[in-house]
Amino acid sequence: MKTRTRDAAMAVTVLCTAVALAACGSSGDSSPGGGSESSGEDTPSIGLLLPDSTTARWETQDGPLLETKIKGLCGDCAVEHANAKGDVALQQEQMDSMITAGIDAIVLVAVDARSLAAAVRSANEADIPVIAYDRLAEGPISGYVSFDGEEVGRLQGRALLEAMGGGSERQIVMMNGDPSDPNAVSFKKGALFVLKGRVEIGKEYDTLQWRPENAHMNMSGAIAALGAGNIDGVYAANDGLAAGSISALKSNKVDPLPPVTGQDAELGALQRILHGDQYMTVYKPFAPEASAAATMAVAAARGESLDRLATDKVSTRGADAVPAVMLTPVSVTVDNIKDTVVKDGVYTIEQICTPGLRAACDEAGLT
Repeated sequence: MKTRTRDAAMAVTVLCTAVALAACGSSGDSSPGGGSESSGEDTPSIGLLLPDSTTARWETQDGPLLETKIKGLCGDCAVEHANAKGDVALQQEQMDSMITAGIDAIVLVAVDARSLAAAVRSANEADIPVIAYDRLAEGPISGYVSFDGEEVGRLQGRALLEAMGGGSERQIVMMNGDPSDPNAVSFKKGALFVLKGRVEIGKEYDTLQWRPENAHMNMSGAIAALGAGNIDGVYAANDGLAAGSISALKSNKVDPLPPVTGQDAELGALQRILHGDQYMTVYKPFAPEASAAATMAVAAARGESLDRLATDKVSTRGADAVPAVMLTPVSVTVDNIKDTVVKDGVYTIEQICTPGLRAACDEAGLT
């Protein structure tokens, strides 16, 4: 942990002024860069930089889990949390503010990995370790925690083939994620490994900022170009894109709906799966991912080596191979909701099974 010279109150003012529009918040008794005045010693401070509020998991799952685990490992740690709302410039400002405040470590989910590389370099020059979370960031990061992105795509591709059944004339629409997100590139690569040569890709889109409304617009264009009855399946890279695609299919009176993939095990996605609108999602267990990242962040804030915590090494542009923890994703369909997200306590049956879904939940064994 670095020695501080700034006054604690000044540090938190600098940070929260810059990120006020992104819901700056903190927990713990000390501010970033500020020591405990009663003891005269510095206490570790850790920043959590989330990318957007469009994808539900960041604020409902990852953020709370990360904060809880950090506080469990380091009761006197101060945790600063900010959300970039999908704005690259705002996230750069948030990074700069945390660096200025002299925070001890940053957990970063980059809005745009390439655009944040300069900020990651600035953190490294200030001796502030950056743990890339879920998405691989560019620049000299200190550690990385995520899931095997190509395996996510392979799970989605295999599920889509299974849902569409046999036949050689199957045509799909690919609704990929934002190409600035390295994960989106991995998901697409994994999906194409399974799908290429087995289906015809009628239309393919890269969906900027992972926005469901962009997926809706793209899917409407695909329907106009291909015809409502000529789409046998939809590869949607995550649940938000699945929701946008399904809303466009319904708006264009496509019936029955083709099978649609997803990812992130959002509550709405599970309900769409039970209703029959979405075929599957990919569950990336949030708790072990957050736990691994929090453990790395606390160790990094204390100046400890991350090598002992790693299960792998990962290289990124602008950095040597760094310690990494790579976890295994899980395919979720109507048949295993109870044995995955319910069993792990992500959602309760009561949360999933609204009154309108009671019959579908009974049929799926969610009782």
